[in-house]
Amino acid sequence: MKKLPIVVLISGRGSNLKAIIDAKDPLVEIKAVISNKPQAGGLLLARQANIKTEVLDKFTTKLEFDQALQNCIDKYQPKLIVLAGFMRILSPDFVNHYQGYMINIHPSLLPAFKGLNTHKRALEAKVKQHGATVHFVTAELDAGPIIIQAQVPVYPDDNEDILATRVLNEEHRIYPQAIHWFAEERLQLHGQQVLLDNQPIEVSNENF
Repeated sequence: MKKLPIVVLISGRGSNLKAIIDAKDPLVEIKAVISNKPQAGGLLLARQANIKTEVLDKFTTKLEFDQALQNCIDKYQPKLIVLAGFMRILSPDFVNHYQGYMINIHPSLLPAFKGLNTHKRALEAKVKQHGATVHFVTAELDAGPIIIQAQVPVYPDDNEDILATRVLNEEHRIYPQAIHWFAEERLQLHGQQVLLDNQPIEVSNENF
């Protein structure tokens, strides 16, 4: 059985990485986990799962870092690059190199609350629904074509931690799902349109 080779990029604890590992998808093989933080907790998770790890953290310019990262990724020859809490803004040239083959998960219902502090901002805005989005990566931050979203309710007595936990549970469900679709060759990007089984994906529809 042919497996989809993926490389996962992380900066922190690696909870989404753990969800991908724990999914034990027979169609997916994690070739390497790469971090820009040597202390990232996700590196230990990867090593415990016998997955190769790389750390790239000592570069003076953004261009040097992006080139080193590209070289590191390409030696594993992945068919998909998975950003799982990777806290660096990548250059347009880097993103364009992997156009259609790099995905990210963001803790909001995009296009709402791009960037950081999404849960705090959702609470301040008094929205009734919050959630998570898996999307293809483009040069514009958190603006790539959407693959799948999951909604969660926002309750009056929620704080940031409670809301973050509720969203994270959904992240751990939908990220392995999106990767599985890609591995099945059911998911494609045509221009700015995401297709699942050759049908356009509708935003906020989980497509189950």
